[in-house]
Amino acid sequence: MSVNPTVPAALGGALALFILLASGPVGAHCDAVDGPVVTEAKAALEEGEVTPVLKWIPEENEEEIRELFATTLRVREHGGEAREVADKHFFETLVRHHRASEGAPFTGLKPAGTEVHPVVEKSDAALETGSVDAFSSEIATAVEEGIRERFAEAAEAQARKDESVDEGRAFVERYVEFIHYVRGIHEAIAGSGHGHGAEEASDH
Repeated sequence: MSVNPTVPAALGGALALFILLASGPVGAHCDAVDGPVVTEAKAALEEGEVTPVLKWIPEENEEEIRELFATTLRVREHGGEAREVADKHFFETLVRHHRASEGAPFTGLKPAGTEVHPVVEKSDAALETGSVDAFSSEIATAVEEGIRERFAEAAEAQARKDESVDEGRAFVERYVEFIHYVRGIHEAIAGSGHGHGAEEASDH
């Protein structure tokens, strides 16, 4: 039987948000014009201080960003289109290095207002309020409900698996989905995947 090897494909609903947050793409907002990276970059240019944006990139890219920042400040003095082009180039370079550090491709800056993945919104909101209680409770509930639902389906199918080949295949399908679901949770908790571009493969 052929089974999709990508763990998140076997997940559903709110739990999928949890798995994606821990180990895969989450509709990253770091490449949006109104995302945290560009927002801080804009403030840095206005204040003439690059230090606040250096946290978004690896140390190996720091010298390049420092030099580009200085160049951007000089070009901005000309105002108008020159300033806009220089700013955009700085933002793109900064975001490109940030994305690369996460193992993700950079496909250009997204416009302001670009839809953000729900789990990202909730994560940001938790940090802003200083409490993750509601978010963690929601995730915990979704995890438990997801496990119980798939367990029930697998158990019910198991009771009929010997009645016919079709029933047997139905059981195997439910069994594989249940195992992949639980394994996906375990691997996400264990931190086996990192970055926007990570993918998990199942050997079951």
